[in-house]
Amino acid sequence: MKIAIVTPTFPPYAGGIGNVAAANARELKKLGHEAVVFTPLYQPVKEEITDLTIKRLPPLLKYGNAAFVPKLGGMLKGFDIIHLHYPFFGGAEVIWLRALSLGLRAASPKPKAQSPKLILHYHMDVVGKGFLKLFFKFHNRFILPRIIKKADKVILTSLDYGQNSNLAKLMEKSPAKFIEAPNGVDSKIFSPRPKDAELLKKHEIETGDKVVLFVGGLDSAHYFKGVEYLIEAMARLRQAPYRWKLLIVGEGDLKPRYQDLASQLNLDKRILFAGYVANADLPKYYNLADVAVLPSVDKSEAFGLALVEAMACAKPVVASNLAGVRSMVFDGQNGLLAKIKDPDDLAGKINYFLENPEIARQFGEAGRRKVEEKYDWVMIGRMLEKVYQ
Repeated sequence: MKIAIVTPTFPPYAGGIGNVAAANARELKKLGHEAVVFTPLYQPVKEEITDLTIKRLPPLLKYGNAAFVPKLGGMLKGFDIIHLHYPFFGGAEVIWLRALSLGLRAASPKPKAQSPKLILHYHMDVVGKGFLKLFFKFHNRFILPRIIKKADKVILTSLDYGQNSNLAKLMEKSPAKFIEAPNGVDSKIFSPRPKDAELLKKHEIETGDKVVLFVGGLDSAHYFKGVEYLIEAMARLRQAPYRWKLLIVGEGDLKPRYQDLASQLNLDKRILFAGYVANADLPKYYNLADVAVLPSVDKSEAFGLALVEAMACAKPVVASNLAGVRSMVFDGQNGLLAKIKDPDDLAGKINYFLENPEIARQFGEAGRRKVEEKYDWVMIGRMLEKVYQ
């Protein structure tokens, strides 16, 4: 099959949607399909991924991770499947309008084009703040249902998330249209290994230091990651009977704000900002950790790819008790779920693992088994192929 994978972001941008799109394309290629990635060209980039066909389209208009790319519609001719990763404001609407056009042509006495099948991969609700919150509310009410209607199938990272998302009512009306296909990880690359001596030296992490790890975007588009609550939680552990370091991996315009907060709490020596880390180097960072944390604050977080990557490296995880996230973090088995926006509860969960390394090890091993059972990209690639067929 010839498959167009359309995504609003793509590596080297450090975002979950783009990483999932890349992994999907790679696995489909291994299965013998022709997969072409279409994504906006927000700024000049040096491609990290060289084994895939990537077409970056200059947007006519752009705002954050939204990009109006009218050229996209004309570039999708001849594909059997359009796999749209959503939310993609400015791209989803182009595909929707093209689908409407092809539908009208197919209904004419002499159809001029065969309409490809449209798979909408729904990653998350978009909440936003201020004016954007109003825009997203309008879009969710009037535009999103029309896009969903044109889709042949809608992929959700978990049915739990879908049933608690903006799609809940649509799922009730057409349950057969919605299917679950989780995000995943390459369990051979992300696997347990000794702590990297060079990284320990680089970040001045001493023998005996407990390492708490966060991996995620620090830009405004990822405001919902809740990094400020994690920093405040670590302040509660200031007098803990062990030495700890919080290692924050990621880059973006909110980073100075988080650095200022750490400084105001007199934790700038214990909270380390590693900056952007290439995907190829991420396993080394996960293996520095004693616990990985995802303190997200609202339903813009639907899954948490960083959690699966940490679990693959046999690390215990602490995550906010959110729909979707709780579908892979089994509280008390492979991780702990914390109350949303509650630094005290978050600190307590983190402290539990840091004070009980043997229990942390058992949780980490349980997470690794879970990844091998359900979250390896190879299995998910085969799952997608069946959906397409």
